[in-house]
Amino acid sequence: MFTRFEEYAAASMLGAPDSPPRLDGKLLFTTRWERDVFGLALSLSKAGCFEWEDFRQSLIASIAKWEAIECANQPRWDYYERFLEALLNVVETSGVLSRREIEAIVAARSR
Repeated sequence: MFTRFEEYAAASMLGAPDSPPRLDGKLLFTTRWERDVFGLALSLSKAGCFEWEDFRQSLIASIAKWEAIECANQPRWDYYERFLEALLNVVETSGVLSRREIEAIVAARSR
């Protein structure tokens, strides 16, 4: 069940270039980490760590960056990989975590 903020955040992305995958109108997560990273972004923004709109703009930029890669060199499309990249970017630019702390988290995730 969404709170008002979560409903606002999810609704603000409907029909936009950063709109998350949906199935029958509901958010679609194919793995647990996708759901977790979505919830983390909502929680951090709700706690005031960054503005939701700043995150959205970071996500739009992450998607555009992927789209700008030549097709031959383009990694497989994965919305939540772009979402995670945007979240890490906004977490760093807002000062929540340093680049070093983020790199340690990403390295641990890759193991």
